[in-house]
Amino acid sequence: MEPGVAFIGLGVMGHRMLESMGRYGGFRPAWAWDPDPDACRRFREALPALSIAGSAQAAIEAPETDIVYIACPPAHHKEHALAALRVGKPIFCEKPLGVDLPESRDLVERAEAAGIKTAVNFPFAEAAAVEAMASALNDGIVGAVEAIDIRLHFCQWPRDWQEPAAWLSQRDQGGFVRETFSHYAFLTRKLFGEARLVQAINRYPGDGISAERQSLGLFDCGGIPVTFAGGVGGPASNGPDRVEFTIWGSKTAYRLSDWNRLTVNRGQGWEPQLTDIADPRQDGYRRMLGNLGRWYRGEAHSMPDFREALAVQDLVESLLQAGK
Repeated sequence: MEPGVAFIGLGVMGHRMLESMGRYGGFRPAWAWDPDPDACRRFREALPALSIAGSAQAAIEAPETDIVYIACPPAHHKEHALAALRVGKPIFCEKPLGVDLPESRDLVERAEAAGIKTAVNFPFAEAAAVEAMASALNDGIVGAVEAIDIRLHFCQWPRDWQEPAAWLSQRDQGGFVRETFSHYAFLTRKLFGEARLVQAINRYPGDGISAERQSLGLFDCGGIPVTFAGGVGGPASNGPDRVEFTIWGSKTAYRLSDWNRLTVNRGQGWEPQLTDIADPRQDGYRRMLGNLGRWYRGEAHSMPDFREALAVQDLVESLLQAGK
């Protein structure tokens, strides 16, 4: 039987996960909880058979729950993860692991001491474009890696489809550094190993509440310079946004744009890759769920655990703190 999943948090990510599980199978949405009654109503309309719990604890402890999926704002990840640990249930959590490093370290230590399976949703853990870049690096096609560039620009933050999640606009939990740069910090570590912050600058609105508007970071990754530049602003609220990760090699450059569009430059312009994948975004969702299934069954997988997510959080928070 497919494992039953309890959804803790019914916002954008919860709906996206529900749709993916419905499309690709492998999991059975069993219970759900959110403090917002409207979110619960929308979820039930999307899946009438889904049971809405009266509390997060009830959803986590339900006999039908085999996996606890935590998709609430990050400041609340730890409390729900600890509730799952207390009843010995595997935890699948959205990133970031948290926003307070000592709290997250404590959570990781408790999870490891309990011997409970943990996973964090970094989709680059299992993506066709990432596999292609890793193969090119291993096979010497890239040559010597001379630099890595990460470029993010959003004409508005949060983006229009994120507006119901008001916390994303606030510096205590949100901002594009935590929400988006963290994926590319994970990708950098996955391909090149540990990174170290060298220098950072952040600029914030003067209200003391809102998240960063600009962020610059220089990192060292085993001798490879990694530059990050991110910002918010522009005349059009609907784009164009810029999301790019570029590996500059002595032989070939690889660029990942808009999350899943891979191009290669061998000195004669950028050429599209992976053109046989009809819908790269859906292919990514399918791959992620397959990877998650292998994680749950104890098979070989590449899902990052809480310890790996903590390393990403450490790098992200060091960037935000150093640049204030």
